[in-house]
Amino acid sequence: MGQRRAQVLQAAIELLDEVGLDGLTMRLLAGRLGVQAGALYRHYPSKQALLDAMVEHLVAPPAAVPLPAGPWDELLRGVAIGVREVMLAHRDGARLLSTFQRPSDEAVATFHGLAAALSAAGAPADTAIVAVDTVLAYVNGYTTEEQARKAGTDAWPRELRDRAFRDGLELIITGIRASLS
Repeated sequence: MGQRRAQVLQAAIELLDEVGLDGLTMRLLAGRLGVQAGALYRHYPSKQALLDAMVEHLVAPPAAVPLPAGPWDELLRGVAIGVREVMLAHRDGARLLSTFQRPSDEAVATFHGLAAALSAAGAPADTAIVAVDTVLAYVNGYTTEEQARKAGTDAWPRELRDRAFRDGLELIITGIRASLS
């Protein structure tokens, strides 16, 4: 990635943390960088392309790391908790991740790796895909709600939110496990 493109990306992530997803505009970003909005389109052809690049940057491991070997439930749990942490690290992080239109190669590989782990445990391929998609949808939905509540007046303490998230995740994993029997 070119240095200027990386600067635009970093500035967009910082602006997201300051103003949220609704406040993140190409015009505001350009002002932050001291350029005209049109200059940003040399680096990202659209706002959606910039949002996709932000998601890819936030969820990409430092190096392409394959899923570790391990039981399917530990893999699912680890990915779910990790994705939630990425979302929580940024204002409107869950909403941002739900905007992506072009998943990265790493994201696709992780999804298929999780489905393969479930298939190896005895789940039919279509069931494995539904199970992984359900866990990821739970993570996104829970974290979107969590961030919306946190922005409001009825914020839960972090320890309660973590426990509730993990309890819900365990319910889903228990259901998947029961379908394997």
